[in-house]
Amino acid sequence: MTKSRILIVGTGGIGTVSAYSLEKGGSAEVTAVMRSNYEAATKNGIDIDSVQFGQIKAWKPTTITKSVPDVSKGDVPPFDYILVTTKNIPDAPPTVADIIAPAVTPGKTAIVLSQNGINIEKPLIARFPTNPLISSVAYTGATETALAKIYHDDDDCQKIGAFSNPQVPTEVAEAAAKKYVQIYNPDGKLDVIYEPEVDRIRWRKIAYNASMNPVASILRMDVPRIKMSKHIVDDLIVPIVLEIRAIAEAKGVTLQPDLIHAITHQDPNDTAFKPSMCQDYEKGNLMEIENIVAEPLREAEKLNIPTPTLKTVYGIMKGLQLKVKEEKGLWEPKFEPGNPYE
Repeated sequence: MTKSRILIVGTGGIGTVSAYSLEKGGSAEVTAVMRSNYEAATKNGIDIDSVQFGQIKAWKPTTITKSVPDVSKGDVPPFDYILVTTKNIPDAPPTVADIIAPAVTPGKTAIVLSQNGINIEKPLIARFPTNPLISSVAYTGATETALAKIYHDDDDCQKIGAFSNPQVPTEVAEAAAKKYVQIYNPDGKLDVIYEPEVDRIRWRKIAYNASMNPVASILRMDVPRIKMSKHIVDDLIVPIVLEIRAIAEAKGVTLQPDLIHAITHQDPNDTAFKPSMCQDYEKGNLMEIENIVAEPLREAEKLNIPTPTLKTVYGIMKGLQLKVKEEKGLWEPKFEPGNPYE
């Protein structure tokens, strides 16, 4: 049997667990792009402490590479799938499209976006109009605790479906998504399933991510403390969730009736859990504010839906992002031409 060639871009916690699962299924040959962890992985392999798979020592995917292969040169066979699990930060180069472009074969390679946010497929539609695009909404819990050492503490869980790409027939995109699920989960033992209503699943996740993530980041506060401070939930979390619901419904996506209860009771109260956006800010890393906070806001503006809380939160998050950019040398504090506040 010919194995599907899958390139994984973003081999932190989620990407590494995906690489292991894909190869464990027996139908995939994985090429993993590893940068900072390349030396450790090639020398000693990858250790995975997994709630699902147990203790995995010195594991290696089929191929480990430092950079995205350029298939146009002819020395690397085309890839059937590219799985992207990196943080998606379009306001800081390089973009996802720029990163994966060398490995994309037009009309052949299906691109799987296992990333947060909405409208994440739009730049890829523009760049790769003939390639199937696949949406993976992941709830897997996995973290890289040290170079090539992964702590996998929450079972692999993904809802997978097709993005709409105007030049790719719907049936072709859906077939690519279904085949990817079959490659990933051939015996049906994983909670990795094909979901025809993946848009609804993505909007449901946005309702949490666009509320809890930025509020926690602004306040530098864990989720239990947010909930203990009842006014934070009442004044910030609930209004944002209701705004997200209104945007989704205007786009034809109906979210569950108990959405507020589901979001405010999603996380346990016995751990000082901070959402990933807050963790990134505390580490001095750039945050995924554009696809998680700004894109719902832009959709609302197109549809004339009032989103006062989301707009305020986005304004603050842009300021925090700017501070991180300045620290990284990505922004120079100066008055640009036309700035009326000089």
